[in-house]
Amino acid sequence: MAPATVTIANGANWQDVAADRQRHRDATIAEVHPPVPELRPEEISLNTTTVPSKLLTEEEIKVTNTDVEDLVKKIASGEWSSTQVTNAFLRRAALAQKLTNCITELLPKRALDRAAELDEYLATNKKPIGPLHGIPISVKEHNGLKGEDLNAGYVSWVGKISEEDALIVQYLWEAGAIPYARTTQPQTLMQIETITNLYGTTVNPHNTTLTAGGSSGGEGALIGLRGSILGIGTDIGGSIRVPAANNGIFGFKPTTLRLPTHGWSAAMAGAEAILGTTGPLSTSLEGLRLFTKTILDQKPWLKQPSLIPLEWKDEAAYFPDRKLRVGVIYNDNVVRPHPPVLRAITELVAKLKESPNVEVVDWEPWKHDLAWEIIAKLYFSDAGADVKAAVEASGEPWTPLAKFILHENPHVREHTIPTFWAAVCERDDYRTKYAHLWNETAKSSPEGRPVDVILCPAGPGVAPKHGTSRYWGYTSQWNLLDYPGIIFPTNDKVGESEREKPFDYDEGYTPLSESDKYFYDLWKQHGAEGYKDAPISLQLVARRFEDEKLFGAAQILLEEAGLPTAVPA
Repeated sequence: MAPATVTIANGANWQDVAADRQRHRDATIAEVHPPVPELRPEEISLNTTTVPSKLLTEEEIKVTNTDVEDLVKKIASGEWSSTQVTNAFLRRAALAQKLTNCITELLPKRALDRAAELDEYLATNKKPIGPLHGIPISVKEHNGLKGEDLNAGYVSWVGKISEEDALIVQYLWEAGAIPYARTTQPQTLMQIETITNLYGTTVNPHNTTLTAGGSSGGEGALIGLRGSILGIGTDIGGSIRVPAANNGIFGFKPTTLRLPTHGWSAAMAGAEAILGTTGPLSTSLEGLRLFTKTILDQKPWLKQPSLIPLEWKDEAAYFPDRKLRVGVIYNDNVVRPHPPVLRAITELVAKLKESPNVEVVDWEPWKHDLAWEIIAKLYFSDAGADVKAAVEASGEPWTPLAKFILHENPHVREHTIPTFWAAVCERDDYRTKYAHLWNETAKSSPEGRPVDVILCPAGPGVAPKHGTSRYWGYTSQWNLLDYPGIIFPTNDKVGESEREKPFDYDEGYTPLSESDKYFYDLWKQHGAEGYKDAPISLQLVARRFEDEKLFGAAQILLEEAGLPTAVPA
């Protein structure tokens, strides 16, 4: 695609820049053939998930309803060509944009050229080029693609061009993947919703009055509609896990410094007190695993030396007897989860207790309010000066949740070197004490075995109403500790209010905190009807660098509970 010419640097105002980026996005969608039908507003209900089956061909539905692990086999066998698969996903992604506003641009020519190369390779060599041969991959926009705009959600950054693919994209390309769609993210990237002045608001496909989450919200919505089945997200406070949870898909935040980040774009580059990470979102647990193992098998630390040189470990070795010890957090004692989340985790625990292979242990959260204070003061060590400069350079207005996390956050301060050192010491002290808490769980086991993983909510509720995602604690807790986390859907959703009543707030409920009162008021205002059809997802967390153990535990937990390891198509 041609570089953007309507930019702040060239004298345009922010409104003109945004209008041009939207024109560009629409032009890339118009390149998809056959064209995706136009939708009239009256044709779109609150729940848009059934629309693709009405407008796409039977073959396109069949292709896009296939999960990664099965799709690679069908392409390798020659049952479907890479070109056929790529065309199907381009059309479904274009439709997903019309339904949820999740795309910044499609890449039809680039994708179809690559697909043709892969088809020729398979025909000539009688084998796939790599483990992801022919799999279309969606990419969160701030991960660079060579020759493409790289704005990271800032109007003033439109016109910046990536000189090469981000390193993670390079490794996926080498494995045979096909980048074909770039997805939306919020202003500043530091929101768990997705809204920018460039592209507007990304909505949830299950209920468009709800948010798709953030900051990888475009990925969440796109995969939630199966316009993609595997995509690249990033996470520093919940940005993979919140969109995965909100859209009822699988998401994985690795331990930091395992997957490459070179070639992404964000403000505060070089900040190390709280690290972000790349990671996958997918329609299946196996999709997450295949993505992660494919990259680690290529030894990314040889090109990005800041990464830890840890090869993929055999997850089966962690649980040779399938015995699993699970700590459970129902409530972090800062914000009580809404009734559907409490119901889902309670019902899941009841199923796990029936299994002879799973021992369930209550986990008492330790000062999760303090954890938020520590991480919030380390996110913006310059008091947000770099982020503010990027926003204000264009004159674009601040979006409400960007203002909330930076301007209205009482823990944000401009550090001196001594105060920064002190804050990092607080971080490390908290990590040490939480490790001790984990070690102590061995005392309640006859075998002296500590808990393997923690099962907990992914947020204070299901996907929130737009503009109300004002609590990060259920995900940012694990960013502070640098624990890997997997989001999985419970194959359930918010339904009739009667079903949620047993888990409702007690009469005369006294909120635990200001944030708790905020979410209590939201439930009282909207109730189950306001969150109708929202998927209910949960989170599984392991200790630092126990990423493969986490995958093994998730597989066992889902199987023992009778839950699917892939989103039913």
